[in-house]
Amino acid sequence: MKIIKNILMLLGVVFVAGTLIFAVQSTDAVSVNNNTVVNDSVQKNVAKSYRISSIDIPENLNFAGEVVPQEDPEIMERVDREFLVNTYWQSNALLLMKRAHKFFPIIEPILAKNGIPDDFKYLAVAESGLTNVVSPAGATGFWQIMRETGREYGLEVNSNVDERYHLEKSTEVACKYLNRWKDKYGSWALTAASYNAGPGAINKYMGIQQVDNYWDLLLGDETGRYVFRIMAIKEILANPEKYGFHIEKEDMYEAVPTFTVEIDKPVGDFADFAQQYEINYKILKRHNPWLREPHLNNGSGKKYTVEIPNKGYYRETK
Repeated sequence: MKIIKNILMLLGVVFVAGTLIFAVQSTDAVSVNNNTVVNDSVQKNVAKSYRISSIDIPENLNFAGEVVPQEDPEIMERVDREFLVNTYWQSNALLLMKRAHKFFPIIEPILAKNGIPDDFKYLAVAESGLTNVVSPAGATGFWQIMRETGREYGLEVNSNVDERYHLEKSTEVACKYLNRWKDKYGSWALTAASYNAGPGAINKYMGIQQVDNYWDLLLGDETGRYVFRIMAIKEILANPEKYGFHIEKEDMYEAVPTFTVEIDKPVGDFADFAQQYEINYKILKRHNPWLREPHLNNGSGKKYTVEIPNKGYYRETK
């Protein structure tokens, strides 16, 4: 009798345990099925709202009025690459649009005055992203001018003052350089390539390969992509909505109005100088990046023009 009782108790335990296990497994199965449904729904929604597409390349592409031979499949692959890379690098494209709104009004009239096609403002974008960067080779500023080139074209370049960082003056130098090599090559595309690689390299490759235009030259990766990249940047920045960018005017960067102060004597401390105009050293440098040290030697009495921002645009310096 005792044995039978024990057997019945054991069967009861097994039954209860089996019921619990079945219930848990059923719950897990329902959970898995629910998760599968949710995941499928999310994936479908993402697929509907975010699509990555090929880019429709505009017909009649040109650089500074020079027609791109789009009937050539090799050329079109290079064009397509730059449109894809620059369209889908969205964060960079937005930054370029914001900076262009701020700096193009300074660059454009200088190009026009010197007879340089407006397309060349996009060369500055390709060179530096419209920032005062310094390349590993030492090219500096928006226009990436080398030290020797800057001095050759009349810029002051030393540890105290470096006018390659002066947007107006460096743009004037870029114009002189571009006009010089356009006179030699007769082509704006070749002129742009020489700006990137140097005229020595372009002359060498043209001689070896016996061609007289940019489109037929076999160049290194950077210069080979260069003009195509400029064209892609031009098209995207000029037609942002066409390429999926939505940016409001209030989101753009704006230039802060300034007035000028002339200096013809040494300045011992630019931090003290800035405080006279109720700004700090950082803001003074922001508007005058060509001042490379916190003082100005100026033993010769040379006249320098410094930009000072109008009051009310920056937080007050205490």
